[in-house]
Amino acid sequence: MTLPKNGITYADAGVDIDAGNALVDRIKPAAQRTKRPGVMAGLGGFGALFDLKGAGYSDPILVAATDGVGTKLRIAIDTGHVDGVGIDLVAMCVNDLVCQGAEPLFFLDYFATGALDTDKAARIIEGIAAGCEGAGCALIGGETAEMPGMYPAGDFDLAGFAVGAMERGADLPAGVAEGDVLLGLASNGVHSNGYSLVRKLVDISRLEWEDPCPWSDQSLGADLLTPTRLYVQPALAAIRAGGVHALAHITGGGLTENLPRVLPDHLGVEIDLDRWALPEVFRWMAQAGGIAQPELLKTFNCGIGMILVVAAEAAQALTDQMIEAGETVYRIGAVTTEPGVRYQGHLL
Repeated sequence: MTLPKNGITYADAGVDIDAGNALVDRIKPAAQRTKRPGVMAGLGGFGALFDLKGAGYSDPILVAATDGVGTKLRIAIDTGHVDGVGIDLVAMCVNDLVCQGAEPLFFLDYFATGALDTDKAARIIEGIAAGCEGAGCALIGGETAEMPGMYPAGDFDLAGFAVGAMERGADLPAGVAEGDVLLGLASNGVHSNGYSLVRKLVDISRLEWEDPCPWSDQSLGADLLTPTRLYVQPALAAIRAGGVHALAHITGGGLTENLPRVLPDHLGVEIDLDRWALPEVFRWMAQAGGIAQPELLKTFNCGIGMILVVAAEAAQALTDQMIEAGETVYRIGAVTTEPGVRYQGHLL
């Protein structure tokens, strides 16, 4: 190998520092839109500063969550439709935080790729900023890693890290009791779990991402990339209104695995599957793969993205409040004295 006359540079090795700087300049306005009380210093420094007293807390407990988007990214990479995966990244973290009773305060992202495409990266990070705006948290920093040789051309990966806070003694779950009502909030579709199975089912069906979607008027890829719903604002409002004993974000493991995480060992739940209609995307997947109802319920959200466990006397007021906030709410069951998750009725 012949070295360049003036010596080899970092760019010759595949890392473009100028492109990275251009990306930071482009995303600064998006990050600025997420600024909230408590932010002291954001993008550009070696670290970001946040003032908990400035955010209104007197005796705060911090809550942290980290997550990714999973193999949903494969569809975004293959189709070029990358604008919504940043919202997915934020939602997967902040929807978990609110289940602890915490208000999301700030968010950090990690974006890794083989060769930096400034426009694509900016679209992804602008999606992250949009997710932060929707959740009321600040995008105060992150890392863009250009790593030639680690990722094939066009590929990238995302990880997110969110920090929230609550006043001491306000953590959830708390006070879950027999007779509490389960309020299910509708999902936007598959959200960000189970996509290895989704992709296998699409492969079995011999459909392409740009083919018409069997259950909607979009392309198949565009429909499956519908961003995860953000439940933070209505969930926090419900907590503040009183009567909320627990929340369960329905992610990997579906209803079957996630609800027990917020229940005392001596209690369980009974869920009436006839209380809501299975969205067509899950019905199609069940038919395409011959998936039985129990497998569907422990793999996907099946149309319920978040469940609130609430006192029976508060259930109607909280339902009305969340409907007014734009949520679709189903009264899907109740807490019982028999441990475990039991189903009655049928989705399929």
